[in-house]
Amino acid sequence: MAAVSKKVKHRICMVCDFFYPNMGGVESHIYQVSQCLINRGHKVVIITHAYEDRVGVRYLSNFLKVYYLPFTVFYNQCVLPTMFTTLPLMRDICVREKITILHGHSAFSTLCHDALLHANSMGMKSVFTDHSLFGFADASSIITNKFLEFSLANADHMICVSNTSKENTVLRAKVSPQLVSVIPNAIDSFSFTPDPSKRNPDFITVVVVSRLVYRKGMDLLASIIPLVCSKFSNVQFLIGGEGPKRIILEEVREQHQLHDRVQLLGSLKHEHVRDVLVQGDIFLNTSLTEAFCIAIVEAASCGLQVISTKVGGVPEVLPQDMIKLVEPNVPDLVVALEQAIKATKNGEVVSPTTAHERVKEMYTWDKVAKRTEKVYDSISTCAVPPLEEKLKRWYECGPIAGKIYCFLAIIDLLLLLLLNWLIPRQLIDTAPEIRRGQSKGTR
Repeated sequence: MAAVSKKVKHRICMVCDFFYPNMGGVESHIYQVSQCLINRGHKVVIITHAYEDRVGVRYLSNFLKVYYLPFTVFYNQCVLPTMFTTLPLMRDICVREKITILHGHSAFSTLCHDALLHANSMGMKSVFTDHSLFGFADASSIITNKFLEFSLANADHMICVSNTSKENTVLRAKVSPQLVSVIPNAIDSFSFTPDPSKRNPDFITVVVVSRLVYRKGMDLLASIIPLVCSKFSNVQFLIGGEGPKRIILEEVREQHQLHDRVQLLGSLKHEHVRDVLVQGDIFLNTSLTEAFCIAIVEAASCGLQVISTKVGGVPEVLPQDMIKLVEPNVPDLVVALEQAIKATKNGEVVSPTTAHERVKEMYTWDKVAKRTEKVYDSISTCAVPPLEEKLKRWYECGPIAGKIYCFLAIIDLLLLLLLNWLIPRQLIDTAPEIRRGQSKGTR
């Protein structure tokens, strides 16, 4: 680990509904970036909601402090969108930790939207990272996009994981492209090393690791499996993940009597993903929409051939000679799989070690942290706009919505003033600093 600078450059609060012990790309991103930022001399704390009995303050590796707030989960691991009830605890944490920059993650996260509003009220700098692509026509996307426009109206900077994601966010939230940076995801390449000895010599194994939901193309996968299995007797599928579309895959396996060739592993912990990937020869991604898709980078790092639908930001992730991109339909995916299977049989594939070394050079969390640090540096010197300018930006969000946004922002500011009167900042204890090499018992 790099030596920690004695001077803390920034004091950052990461906020998101999605964090460990919940597993996913957003959770991994927040954890890895936070660890690298701590190594670079910054103070980082994380705010998320409680997960079952995990409530209160917990310390992770490198003394990364996590606040699991006692808010009830409402839907899809997100808390109920009350906006104002989260203010007292968030204010207390930000004052206690002397936070200077609030960094929210994911447009799906209710806590993130609340935190961005509270950061504006408290006069703090704010950054938002978008991890997903959204549409513009369905009801859920329209509502989410409007909330995002409100939340980002006064954000100091935005980060997207691909150029496609940037274009999507700029259009959805109606923000200036100059305020959006593209910083891709990364992987811990040391945790995703190839091991060809784990592969089954009697079968060519196609691995799928994904949430089993509609937008991940599980209907396409259900159609592909029987077609490929009927053409190649030595092909098997290894599917990791959980979701509502699992029942469709189970029905296909039952209908075509493929119990010995289609394994459904269920939900996987992140530390077990590599153990599944190294068993495969081919990695298949059937997503209908993706902002980045970290899974294909992990698969490539483990030396698998990668086949993916050509959607969203996926074409930006890997060089063309390391991935086969096809349109999201069954015929094209089947043809691509046939070509990959034949290449595997004939030994016409890139060495797993070579593929791993290439990915290792392309994606590292330290590079992501350095670029994120530059964003923090760029906004830290900017003056905080006056309240009148903030209200003007919210007012311009729409003839009706703009007025509602201004009303909500004023209510939030009044509640903050009331809290400052009831519990003055000077009465809130400052959190003790913990450095590596110093135990929590000796603070």
